[in-house]
Amino acid sequence: MARKGKTFAVLAIIAVSVFALVYFGITLTSNLGKSKTEISAEDATKRLEKLYKDIKVTTAPLVKGQIDLDPVAVGDSLPDISKFTISVEPTTDNFVEIFSSIEKSGTGKDGWLNGVAKDFNDSNTLVDGKPVSVKIRNIASGTAADYIRSGKYVPDAYTPSNELWGEMVKASGVQTELVAKRLIGNVTGVVTNKKKYDELVNKYGSLNVKTITDAIADNELAMGYTDPFASSTGLNFLVTALSTFDSSDLLGDKAVQGFEKFQANVPFIASTTLQMREAAKTGRLDAFVLEYQTYVNTPDLKSGYVFTPFGVRHDSPLYALGNLPKEKLEIIKKFAAFVEQAKYQKSGADNGFNGLNDYVAELDPVDGSVLSSAQKLWKEKKDGNTPIAAVFVADVSGSMAGEPLNRLKESLLKGQKYLGKDNSIGFVSYSSDVTVNLPIAKYDTNQQSMFVGAINSLQAAGGTATFDAMVVAMKMLQDQVKVNPEIKPLIFVLSDGETNEGHSLDDIRGLIQTYKIPIYTIGYNANIKALESISIINEAANINADTDDVVYKIGNLLNVQM
Repeated sequence: MARKGKTFAVLAIIAVSVFALVYFGITLTSNLGKSKTEISAEDATKRLEKLYKDIKVTTAPLVKGQIDLDPVAVGDSLPDISKFTISVEPTTDNFVEIFSSIEKSGTGKDGWLNGVAKDFNDSNTLVDGKPVSVKIRNIASGTAADYIRSGKYVPDAYTPSNELWGEMVKASGVQTELVAKRLIGNVTGVVTNKKKYDELVNKYGSLNVKTITDAIADNELAMGYTDPFASSTGLNFLVTALSTFDSSDLLGDKAVQGFEKFQANVPFIASTTLQMREAAKTGRLDAFVLEYQTYVNTPDLKSGYVFTPFGVRHDSPLYALGNLPKEKLEIIKKFAAFVEQAKYQKSGADNGFNGLNDYVAELDPVDGSVLSSAQKLWKEKKDGNTPIAAVFVADVSGSMAGEPLNRLKESLLKGQKYLGKDNSIGFVSYSSDVTVNLPIAKYDTNQQSMFVGAINSLQAAGGTATFDAMVVAMKMLQDQVKVNPEIKPLIFVLSDGETNEGHSLDDIRGLIQTYKIPIYTIGYNANIKALESISIINEAANINADTDDVVYKIGNLLNVQM
């Protein structure tokens, strides 16, 4: 009996040991390849349920609000033009104001045009015997076009990155004269990591937008590009891609079908070039779009990447706008001639311009009305028929009282017009506790009315449990994913960034990584670093939306992502 007992004991120890090895082996292999904070899907579900049970969640009664069915009017959301910096002040009474794209009227390597303009203002140039000067306003090409086309503010002249914006301004009915086709040379291109570039060249023989769109459609290339409503490079890529499917009709059935197949495999569309660059640094993108001048001025891209130009050139054309007096038109022409001087073209080259001068545009001129229709097509097709479910998470803590909450309401009420009707929307608000103001449902007219009603009913008081609210939003979205695994979940957090109650970011970081939900953050007078730390986890955008331009910025963000 003693021997039998000893045998059973040994067998029991072996069984326990084998079980332990198997258990820990499964646990180890299930988390192989994950970061320290990323967890398995099964563990994520358990953790989400546990966190959710710890949170006090209430459901608000549904309230309908009055909706505005008028189409989006971009001019209504544009901030006062004073929001955009004057990079060169005029020095005389007789001057012209020029809107200039940011790669040439910014600072450092992006400030080439400012130096030229200051020299022009010091040159004692005369028109009708009077000294003249220029005023340069630093403003992105797409934003500038919004001001001009809406009529909210029309400068005397406009130098965007490329001629596509000029064509759109012309098509809007604004009197437009092309004074100079080129102030300084530049091109845009696809930046591809060297390993992927070599793979594609070996297969396709060369790399261009046609082979790139083919590779993306076949799921061989993970590439991102920028918002074609706001980005010169993004707009250029959109129309160039459409032309590869049908160069004779960019909006025909053949082009649309080709674009849908291609777009279904595009993993990332960035609101800004900066967001695109940050996503590229993670190594999750094989390629992305960028202007050559930025590329050559970015040391970490010079090795390991290959630049392939595409589309129309980005030669900074100069347009005179409106029915200008003869004197103003003459100032613009004299400034264009001044810029052409060899020393200024050389200083441009020193700042990264005038590279790839041999590149000839592979795209014929595109009419402005076609460009506007191409943008609308992109808005309709950009999600590749993948349904989107989004939860808006609004901070209504005491620190949001007054102007921050008023601006949050205004930005959501105006921004909701950009939400596609095929998307599903939910709404959560939070202070010390979390309230589900609107369960997720298709964004039809009824849901839109209740979304507006929920926004109007918000009041600020109490503490700030930001991460509790994000847990609730994730739970709502995961419940949707169970019903429809094909949906693309998104979260938009609107806050001042100060969290003082409830769970921490460390408590939920693993969930965010495992579920791969992009969390877009919009900060109102915010601790912007705290919000950035949330968005950066899955390469989502963070907007520092001050009281001047929050409405415009959130409209752009929703236009891209929804």
